Amino acid sequence: MTLWMTGDETADRLLDEDPFALLTGMLLDQQYPMEAAFSGPAKIADRMGGLDVHRIAAADPDEFVALCTTPPAVHRYPGSMAGRIQAVARVVVDDYDGDVTRIWTADDPDGATVLRRLKALPGFGDQKARIFLALLGKQRGVQPAGWREAAGAYGEDGSRRSIADVTDEMSLQQVRETKKAAKAAARA
Repeated sequence: MTLWMTGDETADRLLDEDPFALLTGMLLDQQYPMEAAFSGPAKIADRMGGLDVHRIAAADPDEFVALCTTPPAVHRYPGSMAGRIQAVARVVVDDYDGDVTRIWTADDPDGATVLRRLKALPGFGDQKARIFLALLGKQRGVQPAGWREAAGAYGEDGSRRSIADVTDEMSLQQVRETKKAAKAAARA
């Protein structure tokens, strides 16, 4: 299945083909519209002539901030997110030999282990890690034993809670409605 997350063919193709781009999009998915967050990796790739985890990890921090803040910026808070992107890239390089897929493949992990590895990444709290695990399971076919349980409600089949459930414009709107209803319920 080809990913549909941004509505932009080039950005979605990068997310579909490059697991580090997908992880970076998930990192950027906070306090920013989902499709804009997941477009961030394509902006970085355009500006760097590709999305290379090693080059990002080794980039001069000030130069990488400048790259991320250049309009259109990669995020609402491009300076702080540039630092997080580089921090995640360094973990991928240092701990997973530059292969982001090792987070979910090394030593044949179960869902709880993948969740723990995701939560150890800079900028990935419990909720973001669960959403990404659900995204891997629902849309990438990465389904280690117990992945749905580890993903919690985000792993439920047919739910419309997060980017893990976005497959087209209609499902994006359904996820937005679910989030809006959850925020209204929390305020009440």
